[in-house]
Amino acid sequence: MELKGTRTIAADRFTVWKHLNNVETLKACIPGCEELVGSPEDGFEAVVKQKIGPVKATFKGKVTLSDIVEGESYKITGEGSGGVAGFAKGGADVLLTDADGSTELTYVAEAKVGGKIAQLGSRLIDGFARKMADSFFDKFQAQVEGSTEN
Repeated sequence: MELKGTRTIAADRFTVWKHLNNVETLKACIPGCEELVGSPEDGFEAVVKQKIGPVKATFKGKVTLSDIVEGESYKITGEGSGGVAGFAKGGADVLLTDADGSTELTYVAEAKVGGKIAQLGSRLIDGFARKMADSFFDKFQAQVEGSTEN
């Protein structure tokens, strides 16, 4: 499944970039995130609890950043295992551009799931993935725009 989106964030590109690489910002924005440790250079390890339809799972996984163009773009790749519930893996290309005093954040993401989660059907999973992406970017935008650091 592929997800695409664009957000216009009322902050300069440097501020948005700083938040995209800040472990505390990311932890606060990832739905169901219970733990996120690491750094952009070494990668992150995460524990995320989610309920997808009737399946509840705690996913443990790793996230890495690559193809980094400082202040402009990167590729984020991750995979996690939810035990008997299955697995999820995917990635996103994130691009920042200046937009009339704001920053335009564009992403193209792809995700794959397996195990019990995959048995739920693509409509349920696609809807869940879109909801999670929207939730992340809503929270991210609020965090960045609400920050006093400029």
